[in-house]
Amino acid sequence: MAESIFGLYKTELIRNKGPWRGLDDLELATLEWVDWFNHRRLFHELGRIPPAEFEDQRYRHNNTDRQVKTQTTMPA
Repeated sequence: MAESIFGLYKTELIRNKGPWRGLDDLELATLEWVDWFNHRRLFHELGRIPPAEFEDQRYRHNNTDRQVKTQTTMPA
């Protein structure tokens, strides 16, 4: 899976947006691409929402389930 992400990175950013003036330009572009990839890219297999939004929803859902399962009534 990491190889496919690196392939996307190289295809979408490195080859399409270069040549780069320096390492600082490449670093900034990489940070912007990672932000897009995680927070704005609509991922079809997750219901056309960004991966970060899906992860947030899943965390909140699992946390709510855990709280419901661990709540007990206090004896009188």
